[in-house]
Amino acid sequence: MGRVANPALAAAVAEAGGLGMLALSRHSPDAATRDIDDVQARTQRPVGVTLLVEFLTPALLERVAERVRIVELFWGWPDAALVPDGNVVGWQVGSVDEAKAAVDAGASYVIAQGVEAGGHVRGTTPLQDLVPAVRSAVDVPVVAAGGIGTRADVSRAFALGADAVRVGTRFVAASESAAHPVYVELLTAATAADTVLTETFSTGWPDAPHRVLASSVAAANSSRAEPVATILQPDGSQTPFPRFGTAPPTVDMNGDVAAMALYAGTSVDAVQGRLPAAAIIAELTEGLEDTA
Repeated sequence: MGRVANPALAAAVAEAGGLGMLALSRHSPDAATRDIDDVQARTQRPVGVTLLVEFLTPALLERVAERVRIVELFWGWPDAALVPDGNVVGWQVGSVDEAKAAVDAGASYVIAQGVEAGGHVRGTTPLQDLVPAVRSAVDVPVVAAGGIGTRADVSRAFALGADAVRVGTRFVAASESAAHPVYVELLTAATAADTVLTETFSTGWPDAPHRVLASSVAAANSSRAEPVATILQPDGSQTPFPRFGTAPPTVDMNGDVAAMALYAGTSVDAVQGRLPAAAIIAELTEGLEDTA
């Protein structure tokens, strides 16, 4: 969820009983430290950090591993050299072979990402097929990810053999997220049929399929704005953001929001507007203890 998954959202998810995640892949070590300090000031509950292997530096990995116990890696073939000692390490995968490689590399758990997921999509297999196959292939906890937006989706994932679920698109619309309000409005109006796998938003990250709202692809292709937006920096300055850039629109961006990467999974049907993270978690988990 990139810049959308800010400290406020991660802390709110943690306080509500979930595992909040910070996405710090393109941060400098010092910037990552600031976000980690921020989230740890908001909650004493566990919060994890997701890092993209594509952009990972040894300095960033070392800094994060020192300050956070739970570290997740994504978008790179599993490598034991990237699994820090003493941490609980998850690896998000798109295939059985990748899941096996993650366990061999030392991962404590794997996230099986179905093709239904929003954002960058690693594999091509539907969740209903991937989770049972991964579950049969590895002996570590398996987290199901992709297209999970309702309590019924959560129940189905557990029935497939998942030990936990990862939810993304629903939390883009959480009150605490940094998503731009226009982004949330467009998610609220969309359905699963309005999403598409594409490589349109690839500036700085080529050959990386991602699921977005189809309207954002059309808007980006027809836009004449370059840059498509500007980003307000903490010092008050504005930096340009390119058309076809990979970041989703956040509250600190101004520009043609509809022409930016509007990441959305097929669970977008369940987005009905802004809700607190705690309310989303309560909705997703209501009655689950009765069926466990």
